Amino acid sequence: MDHETYLAYLRADNEILRAAAATALDKPVPTCPGWTGTDLLFHVAEVYLDKATTMRLNAQPESWPPDFTGQDPLVAFDAAAVDVLAELTARDPAEQTLTWYEPDQSVGFWGRRMAQEAVIHRIDAEAAAGVESAPVPTELATDGIDEVLITFLAFASAAYPSGFGGVLDTLDGRVVRVEAGASSWYVTLASTITVAPSGTADATVRADPDTLLRWLWRRAPVDAVTVEGDHELAATLYRLLEAATQ
Repeated sequence: MDHETYLAYLRADNEILRAAAATALDKPVPTCPGWTGTDLLFHVAEVYLDKATTMRLNAQPESWPPDFTGQDPLVAFDAAAVDVLAELTARDPAEQTLTWYEPDQSVGFWGRRMAQEAVIHRIDAEAAAGVESAPVPTELATDGIDEVLITFLAFASAAYPSGFGGVLDTLDGRVVRVEAGASSWYVTLASTITVAPSGTADATVRADPDTLLRWLWRRAPVDAVTVEGDHELAATLYRLLEAATQ
């Protein structure tokens, strides 16, 4: 997807997120244990402000995190959403800027990341509000699956292996095929995890793109997907993603 499409999705999901969270400020967020709707809004506001400031400075903010004490969570969210969208709109997606993902140091990285951040957290807001969750469009969900497998899981296994608590050293190189509609990813579970567009699988995890995106981010029940082959290997992938996305 191009930069403008990401920003269109970001705006749309921000609206849904805000509307749902506004009815659940004091309610628990089932998908984020320990959080209320207020906590969710402040979290997303903090993420947006961090990325907007990083783009302005081309460096991480020196004084962090922001202090939201006494602030209205909806006002804080609105201000942060305006800020990050202004930065993303004003800049060329190819412009260089600091990111945590070494292979891509561009504004476009943040456009994609914030669109995916918004869709996952609007799912959280809908869960807190107790309303039916809007479907994630196929192209956004497919892109989100690609992002979490490559940008989070594979990259984290190489850059931050200690975050997996020693589990990477127990992996033996078997492959899980992740299948969502017409798209597939072959995930080799080894000490450094890799993702390829083809291969031979020992297990397959299959669902429609919307369901699979939610499953990978633990926003769907563990049995929401179909598993073929080695079920324990598929369960290992699920556990590794929990470590990679914390």
